[in-house]
Amino acid sequence: MPPIAILGSLALDHLGGKTRVGGGAFHGARGLALDGAEGIVVTKTARPELLAPLEAIGLPVRHGEAAAQSTFSLRYDGDVRTMLVEEVGDPWTADDARGWVAGAVDGIAWLHVAPLHRSDFPAATLAELARGRRILLDAQGLVRVPRTGPLVLDDDYDPEVLRHVAILKLAEEEALALLPDLEPASLAGLGVEEVLVTFGAKGSLVFVGGSGTEVPANRVDADSTGAGDAFCATYLAARAAGEAPVDAARRATALVERMLAART
Repeated sequence: MPPIAILGSLALDHLGGKTRVGGGAFHGARGLALDGAEGIVVTKTARPELLAPLEAIGLPVRHGEAAAQSTFSLRYDGDVRTMLVEEVGDPWTADDARGWVAGAVDGIAWLHVAPLHRSDFPAATLAELARGRRILLDAQGLVRVPRTGPLVLDDDYDPEVLRHVAILKLAEEEALALLPDLEPASLAGLGVEEVLVTFGAKGSLVFVGGSGTEVPANRVDADSTGAGDAFCATYLAARAAGEAPVDAARRATALVERMLAART
């Protein structure tokens, strides 16, 4: 049985005049494959044609149908990304978690949950998924407001969500949407035992046991779409293999650098 599972809906991304598959399930799978780690991808989509690029990565895929397809338009100015939400996809329900998803992740103890919006994985769904498992949640599932138009981040999330999370990954802008600062007291106030804050080309911060450790990165000038998803999946695979948090972050950072270098 693969050591981790990546859960998340696929996205349809419009970028630079091109349309392509996106979402944490897709980009996390690419990261795992490049790292040589094992995993299974559990996803939902309303566009079956989006499954072919995911399946071509080579990891096992289990999928469910959705009525609505998360769709985005993206534009980059250096490290700054601007996103327009064209459509919001279906949520993953507690019935999903108890049903077909439970069958897909049976025997897997580590889950990377990769929402595209706050509505994707409600607290009741995470409660089901967390039974006997450790969840790494991407903070997009806390801060991204599920409505069309320019992407909006705010802190109006359900605190119950974090009760079921063992590891929380936040991009810097997400962290500052939730917290007044990145001081230890603020990070500890989230109530999650492991917190990762990523700063793009500046590296990341691993906060465990009340203290933080900075993990540097080397800048790579390339399209960084999916870098955070690949970081999460690789980090979780390393943790599932017994690596300590800081060592896992170093491994994930090196993987993202290799992934981006291949795009230059």
